[in-house]
Amino acid sequence: MSSLRMPQSLVRRLGVDTGEAVLRYELLEEQAHALGRSGRKVEVALAALRDHPGGEGRAEALKAAADAVWGFLVQREVMGLRDRQAIIEQYAIPREVLNRIGAR
Repeated sequence: MSSLRMPQSLVRRLGVDTGEAVLRYELLEEQAHALGRSGRKVEVALAALRDHPGGEGRAEALKAAADAVWGFLVQREVMGLRDRQAIIEQYAIPREVLNRIGAR
């Protein structure tokens, strides 16, 4: 029975045999977890805004939603993920939140 091994071209390119590859993997893993946490904050803030009846406290809910969305979009851009439109559609971000953060 033969054992499977990664193609040598990938081994050299990814530096699998080095500690650098392990560190790179852990950094990517942490970035993914942080992005997930940020996405959950957006979901919670937008749900609170949608569920708010209006009137008193609406401005605070709008600010919280705008802050969460802005932070999420900035974090995605830092990671090289620049497709805002997909996020706007996926999270159903209302126009009033986008206006608040200055997004188009």
